[in-house]
Amino acid sequence: MSDRPAVEGHSSPLYAIILGFIFPLSLGALLSDWRYSFTYEIQWLNFADWLVAGSLVGGGLALAWTLVANTVRGRWRHRPSSLAALLLVIFFVIQFINALTHSKDAYATMPAGLILSIIATLLALAAAWLGLRSSTKGVAQ
Repeated sequence: MSDRPAVEGHSSPLYAIILGFIFPLSLGALLSDWRYSFTYEIQWLNFADWLVAGSLVGGGLALAWTLVANTVRGRWRHRPSSLAALLLVIFFVIQFINALTHSKDAYATMPAGLILSIIATLLALAAAWLGLRSSTKGVAQ
């Protein structure tokens, strides 16, 4: 057995996968909304709907994982972990509002759906970056 301690963060590759896939899904929704704003072809809006739903599932799983891991390990005072959890909460709320916006009639989703997708994509990127950064803190040399 090694006398090196385990990673103090979220040390699971599964967490990295869950956290890592919310950004591509959000970016896909943003690009679909952007394309829909030019063409008004309903299929682009359908793509965005499904991508928003997928990012909500992933964001909910990542948020639950972060809340449990920070509580169990007592890492709420660790700034990157707390900030990542806060960004995931904000991402989840914005993406939920985005899902409600996308449930409107086709032409009623613009421009609010596009704006919410931009905000959600930026939040997903920041949350993933901070979450993955905080999960590797504390590795023994």
